[in-house]
Amino acid sequence: MTGVEGYMYPNEITLYWSVLIVLYPYITGLVAGAFILASLERVFRVEAVKPTYRLALLTALAFLIDAPLPLQLHLGHPERSPEMYFTPHATSAMAMFGYVYLWYLMAVLVFEIWLDYRREIVVRSQQTKGLLRLIYKIMTLGSSNISPRSLHIDEKVGWVVTLVGIPSAFLLHGYVGFIFGSIKANPWWSSPLMPVVFIFSAMVSGVAAVLLLYMALTGLRKHTIDMRCVDTIAMYMFYIFIIDFSLEMLDLIHRVYEADESFRSLDFMVHTKLYFSQIVIQIFIGTLVPLVLLFITQVWKHALNDIVRKRIYVLCGSLILISVFAMRWNVVIGGQLFSKSFLGYTTYKLELATREGLLAAIGLTILPFLFLWVLIKLLPPWSDESAQAVASQTRRVAVVPGD
Repeated sequence: MTGVEGYMYPNEITLYWSVLIVLYPYITGLVAGAFILASLERVFRVEAVKPTYRLALLTALAFLIDAPLPLQLHLGHPERSPEMYFTPHATSAMAMFGYVYLWYLMAVLVFEIWLDYRREIVVRSQQTKGLLRLIYKIMTLGSSNISPRSLHIDEKVGWVVTLVGIPSAFLLHGYVGFIFGSIKANPWWSSPLMPVVFIFSAMVSGVAAVLLLYMALTGLRKHTIDMRCVDTIAMYMFYIFIIDFSLEMLDLIHRVYEADESFRSLDFMVHTKLYFSQIVIQIFIGTLVPLVLLFITQVWKHALNDIVRKRIYVLCGSLILISVFAMRWNVVIGGQLFSKSFLGYTTYKLELATREGLLAAIGLTILPFLFLWVLIKLLPPWSDESAQAVASQTRRVAVVPGD
């Protein structure tokens, strides 16, 4: 349902991109950010974040599986989507997403996880029974050699895959900002900084998501949270968030300085229809508050005990996730609320139980956590007693002679 103020063209009254299109770049951003966090340990050798390495990879995979579902639901005819693979259109950024997604899913993320877990997969395929044994047998892909030489090769290849995955993660999410930034007819979107802003906001949201998941899962398992790990993650999250906020402010200052014919209309929207979601939620509560709190933890880290820092990190991570979602909302929904003539405005009412309503969005938000639960059951990301027992069995696994 929409309400119109002023003059709008007939084809502008209805908003064609709904909350599902808000959710899509938000989920892909979490994928990119989680993978970047994993690369800190694998490529850049930041040993402090090692406890979250595997969890970050599984989190990225869980959200990547869920990423195209909002688009599929929005299409109405999802059975038509495979046509992008059979009838490639190299000049369409939307069509090329299919190839970017397939490359990142199969050639990068799944392959890296398989290489990292191959030893455990082989051992579990020999120790488990029933359906699980069959699943692990399939996951071995016929490779049961886990000799030291073979595992060393896995490590080397995995490093290369992660290195390739970093620009691939940027490409996966940066193209979303590219699509919006290249729409010249919409001054709210048309900005060369849009892809860069999307990438950095994706990084900070993904890092925040993994931080919260690590703290929550560690608490549920009744283990001790590695404070060196969470302090280091919070430090990187703080630095990335500063860059993200600076880029957004640079874009805003440029728009104010340029003050073209669309400025009055955009300024009106910021002070009315988008005031709460952009000024209050995105900038003040979701950006300035966590930046100040994270600054305090960086400057007076030793003056704050572990419990206080944990609470600050949980609060900041939650606010950052809300802020990035608000940013996606303001870009996608906000960019459709004004007329191209700058003489009228429309509104967007989020319905409850429709194909593109609130319940569908909530379901698609919960779904990746169910995927993550299944992945964790199959491939535990932590070194608890059972995982150590599995690893110890590798010394008794038969290896191919000569390796």
